[in-house]
Amino acid sequence: MERTLEQRYAIKFCIKLQKTAKETFDLLTQAFKDDCLSYSKVKKWHKSFKEGREEVADEARSGRPSTSRTDDKVTRVRDLLNKDRRMSVRLMSEQLNLPKTDVHRIVSEDLAM
Repeated sequence: MERTLEQRYAIKFCIKLQKTAKETFDLLTQAFKDDCLSYSKVKKWHKSFKEGREEVADEARSGRPSTSRTDDKVTRVRDLLNKDRRMSVRLMSEQLNLPKTDVHRIVSEDLAM
């Protein structure tokens, strides 16, 4: 995701330099090599920025939002871990009444433990 945002900023910069979508894609391919966005994505973002879009982040999508890792749940897991660092994921999930997979993801990704 971070690479995608970098490339969107680069596309926006190329718009300011009045580069075409093809020139922009060539520059991105040179800079990002295998991690480069596809030509169709570059062309889509190039068009959006050219039409006046300012924001590089994705817009909100419709549909059911992900509820597995809310700020409240992350805080609850962090507080529980601060009380007892040796507590297992299974025990935390039982005490917090959260799925074990959610607790594991919060501990490993959000809290980087």
